[in-house]
Amino acid sequence: MREISGKAAFVTGGGSGIGQALAEALAAEGASVAVADILIDNARSVVGGITEAGGTAVAISCDVSDRTSVRRAKEEANAALGPVSLLFANAGVTSFQGFTEMTDEDVDWILGVDLMGVLNCLAAFLPDMTAAREGHVFATSSMAGLCAAWIPYHSVYSAAKMGVLGMMLNVRHELAAAGVGASVLVPGGVATRMGQNNARARPERFGGPGEGPVHVPDVVRELFADVGLTFRPAEDVAQMVLLAVRENRPIVVTTPSDRQIFQETYVEPVLKAFDEVDAFEEALAARR
Repeated sequence: MREISGKAAFVTGGGSGIGQALAEALAAEGASVAVADILIDNARSVVGGITEAGGTAVAISCDVSDRTSVRRAKEEANAALGPVSLLFANAGVTSFQGFTEMTDEDVDWILGVDLMGVLNCLAAFLPDMTAAREGHVFATSSMAGLCAAWIPYHSVYSAAKMGVLGMMLNVRHELAAAGVGASVLVPGGVATRMGQNNARARPERFGGPGEGPVHVPDVVRELFADVGLTFRPAEDVAQMVLLAVRENRPIVVTTPSDRQIFQETYVEPVLKAFDEVDAFEEALAARR
């Protein structure tokens, strides 16, 4: 059972949504929290609420797609709170675009935040944790990564989130030998402001910030309506995550009904592919 009280935690994307709920839940359980966000005013607002409730938190500006920014943010968090032993690499951005319609900047931004952002955080924080043989790292993937064949116009986002899922499940093995836990969150529908904050959080090197919510194509809206997509409160998700940290669970999903989507879009096609290779082997043997 991993302790949370008394530990220093670092939460990226901590200014809203799941990150905000995580920061608040961690502080309520006695952790000191570095609330890291590229939108620093959002982080400061979250810190204000935590301190008013009697918790300990600091706001830190951090662009997870920039290694230098992540390293600087880590040093700032260590200086303010002591060595960080709980990392939540949660920051993310999204889009629903046809792959051939995406610019180089669109692709680089999604991959830079959603995949490389997690890698940058692990690279910055893990050496201290493995040296101390203590800590836990958590990263946010998505059902779009676990069920990449389900949602159209989501190719680069799905690729990034599938990459996070594979990375965390794989690195978990080597971290276990070093006394460090690792888990991955695979959320379905969660009530956040990601769609509204998205464009505002885009750095200049990726085309600069914009205004307005993420455009969701009608075909995607209809798909969500067909399955009766619901949005779980971020506060519920935060409690699921903290339980997984305490028990070092490998994967957290948030929506029970996503089991069927996973079965239909991933499990069944993969099992069919194995059946087909079995049939190929049998036919090959019969010809010999």
